[in-house]
Amino acid sequence: MIKILSFLGLVASACFANELENPDLTTTWVGIATLVIFVIGYYFIANEEKYHIDKSVPALFIGIFTFLMISAYYAINGLNIHLVHNEAEAVILEIAEIVFFLFVAMTYIESLIHMGVFDRLKYNLISKGYTYRKLFWATGFLAFFISPIADNLTTALILSTVLITIEKTKKEFLVPGAINIVVAANAGGAWSPFGDITTLMAWTAGKAHFIDFLYLFPSSVLGYLVTAFLLSKVVPTTKPAFDANTEKKPEMKEGAKTVIVLGVITIITAVISHQVLDFPAMWGMMFGLVLLKIYSYKLTIKFGKEHFDVFESMSKIENNTLMFFFGILAAVGALYFVGWLTLASVVYHPDYLGATYANIAVGFLSAVVDNVPVMSAILKANPDMDLSNWMLVTLTAGIGGSLISFGSAAGVGVMGKLKGVYTFSSHMKYAWTILLGYFISIGIWYLQFEVLGFN
Repeated sequence: MIKILSFLGLVASACFANELENPDLTTTWVGIATLVIFVIGYYFIANEEKYHIDKSVPALFIGIFTFLMISAYYAINGLNIHLVHNEAEAVILEIAEIVFFLFVAMTYIESLIHMGVFDRLKYNLISKGYTYRKLFWATGFLAFFISPIADNLTTALILSTVLITIEKTKKEFLVPGAINIVVAANAGGAWSPFGDITTLMAWTAGKAHFIDFLYLFPSSVLGYLVTAFLLSKVVPTTKPAFDANTEKKPEMKEGAKTVIVLGVITIITAVISHQVLDFPAMWGMMFGLVLLKIYSYKLTIKFGKEHFDVFESMSKIENNTLMFFFGILAAVGALYFVGWLTLASVVYHPDYLGATYANIAVGFLSAVVDNVPVMSAILKANPDMDLSNWMLVTLTAGIGGSLISFGSAAGVGVMGKLKGVYTFSSHMKYAWTILLGYFISIGIWYLQFEVLGFN
């Protein structure tokens, strides 16, 4: 659902492009400089641990500076500066919708932490005597089946919070557990038109019917299970420390269950806002925030400000994660504006890779850049593909982001929750398990659509 928001900004960008026809700047100094700056910035994002610089700093720099540089190029060369203005407005709209959506989602998560919900969930899990490995599977399956309904980012944020409440230091559990949640959330969102922006874009463009996406379930779940099985082998079979005589059952604060219900209502209103009322999903999320504020006021009157203050929950939000999204979305918008992402469509020609191999490569590209502009460029180029290949590109663009820790919204969110634990390097240590699952998913797709003819 998070990625549904960015689709609206891209639609606006596409409309402006069609009316005013942005010039191709890839061979100009500003086009080359934009690409070089992005690559350099990406290097510092990937090496956050090495240079001890938060990933939001290089992301913000490349996103803001490249647009300023493009604007200066237009002004110097007497080009239509309104093209840059229109693109910047489209990117701002996209960023605002995503940031406000995340803002509300994170506020609810921090509120649930304050109310003791996750401490209670942790107690219920470990008091049953589950081993770390069983907890690994439990959080993974929850992520896979919640993400098609909610979205991959919100799901990953919730489950990673559960993960860190279960265990705060044991990396041999936390690292594979975090990777498991990211892979599960992305795979779960790939077979639902509402779970990932790539599926929504293909659906609204008329490339497939609603039910066609459900055929991607076997590919998604089997690819995920392969990765999860391999990761589970490094998870300890021991149990978290728990002593029934000393571990007191945590009590949730008064009103915690109502906050949970309000969270569910918020997700429902976000879906209705977008699907029924044709509003941004963020609008429904903000309405849910209003409900939470009203309930917070009621609890304050009854129990005092220390019991629950929604503004206190807001103050604990991971602002660096929000700033990272601001910067990276602006940077991707700059790449798209100068014409680099549009070049991806050339590989679909039979004289180059062709549809199937190009769609497989899309998964790797979406991990490095972002699947939203990549899918947008593909849809605009509209290569001649049958249903099977439109399903393939939907699958690969959706799950390809798991290959790199910050290749998806889910991965970025979990990195913010598990700082210093789930990092680029710790993720890449097990990237081969994700890559194997990726090709398993493609193999299942081939069996379904090419061998059995599910098209």
